[in-house]
Amino acid sequence: MKRIVALCALLLLAGFAVAGPTGLLAWSENASALDARKAEIAALTEKRDALRNRVGLLDPEAADPDLASELVRDQLGVMREDEVVITLEGE
Repeated sequence: MKRIVALCALLLLAGFAVAGPTGLLAWSENASALDARKAEIAALTEKRDALRNRVGLLDPEAADPDLASELVRDQLGVMREDEVVITLEGE
């Protein structure tokens, strides 16, 4: 009787080792999820670095004139007197 219970327990543990949530069958799924997360982290890191650079260019004590001009034109619709606005149909 003890041998049967021990054998059942051993088979149950072996089943979990193969088909459980952290078993061999879930290994490839976990590896692909890890690769997807690494790619997401790389993209977010690149975006963060670009934003950090843009914030550095907007430092109030030493703002980049080109970026400041671009933002003013985009946000406020400001233009210089010697500029001409050309509107395109369909846009």
